[in-house]
Amino acid sequence: MLEPAAERTDADILLTHGYFIAEDLHEQQVMKPYPPLGLLYLSAYLKREGFQPIVYDATFETRAALLATIARRPAPVIGIYTNLMTRPAVLDIVAAARRADMRVVLGGPEAANHVEAYLEQGAEVIVIGEGEATLAELLPALADGGDRSLGAVAGIAYRDLAGRLIQTPPRPAMRSIDLLPWPDRAAIDLGAYLDCWRRHHGRSTVNLITARGCPYTCRWCSHGVFGFNHARRSPEDVAAEVAHLAATYAPDMLWYADDVFTISPRWLATYRAALERRGLRLPFECITRADRVTAGVARDLAAMGCFRVWLGSESGSQRILDAMDRRVTLGQVREATRMLKAEGIDVGMFFMWGYPGETLADIRATVDHVVACDPDVVLSTVAYPIAGTPFQEEVVDRIVPLRPWAQGSDRDQALRGRHSRRYYGLASRWLKAAHQLGRLRRQRGALRPASLRLSGEIAWVRLGMALTSGEREA
Repeated sequence: MLEPAAERTDADILLTHGYFIAEDLHEQQVMKPYPPLGLLYLSAYLKREGFQPIVYDATFETRAALLATIARRPAPVIGIYTNLMTRPAVLDIVAAARRADMRVVLGGPEAANHVEAYLEQGAEVIVIGEGEATLAELLPALADGGDRSLGAVAGIAYRDLAGRLIQTPPRPAMRSIDLLPWPDRAAIDLGAYLDCWRRHHGRSTVNLITARGCPYTCRWCSHGVFGFNHARRSPEDVAAEVAHLAATYAPDMLWYADDVFTISPRWLATYRAALERRGLRLPFECITRADRVTAGVARDLAAMGCFRVWLGSESGSQRILDAMDRRVTLGQVREATRMLKAEGIDVGMFFMWGYPGETLADIRATVDHVVACDPDVVLSTVAYPIAGTPFQEEVVDRIVPLRPWAQGSDRDQALRGRHSRRYYGLASRWLKAAHQLGRLRRQRGALRPASLRLSGEIAWVRLGMALTSGEREA
């Protein structure tokens, strides 16, 4: 929340986002929110460069409260982070900012993937790529007010005075992100996040990153901010930040929010040593790829305190994985799972239904794959084409919007000819039942309980019925 005392007329920019936990029914069941690191990096960088940003973290606030703050015009410029989930709220914020005569700047993957649409909806400038250096140049250019000044800022899109779409040359990605200051966590009420986690899960957590970007080429994944670049902080800098977090906030655990935390086994071993020199061993979880897990990586993770690794398995069909350009084999997924579990680390897996070309045989293969791997947690979703991805380009002529653009997101799209959502719901039910039954077989050496087996069999039969009935998504 932005306190009244912080609503300064001398502020250069108000940084905010469009996510409100009170509007997210799913998250209200899960209650695992994390602070907006991107905005906190921007705030820290701008302060170092001599600007005066203020941050309004809307997570625990209401949309009405944020709009009321904007109406009081706490700064001449507003910078709004956008992602897949927040489009309708962001558009409300844009409209409120325009009414308050604020200059509107958008950043994040969603705006970068829908540049023209957001400019038509009232945004003045879209930042494409990393925002720190771009925003530090953009603020004086906005104050100057001319097209020529904006045109000199790399990494933005805007409409000139004649209404023409202008996209300036891309800004080169940062190679040494150690030069960035740590996130400005003092700018928000971090205690609200810690309290939320303790209240709902019995322990608190803090998020941080050790790297930016992902060099891999999965066809459904958005690279709207960092492209295919990958830059990593030094192990010593990350260890120093962890020491600061431990001393300042005393979290019970950490969440490393990197796309591929173990991308470099050598970096990981050096980081482990840096933590050990400082006597730091905080429990944590992270995401990585199966092909970036070795026996040594698993040992290092366990020694550092890792209690769970999330793997994007996506499918149990090698044919579908190859179509996704995952560049991972089923054998690598199974071996990575085995090595992690051997070190006492839980494994979570993500799966994606409905990728083009998937058949009932591929779904069965995915169920069999999960039973064979025996992960501790399984999550699944239906594939949706995000703007700007190769997946979206592949199916663009089959996309059927389910809502007007301004009222939904890239998730609110059906693919003509694909099976119904009910079909994929049955696939998820079958997967869950088979997974639970497989775990019980290992634990008890028996086929009980019969209810689980029956649940899986019913889901399988209904899945076949849905297939033969010809139900389609659109």
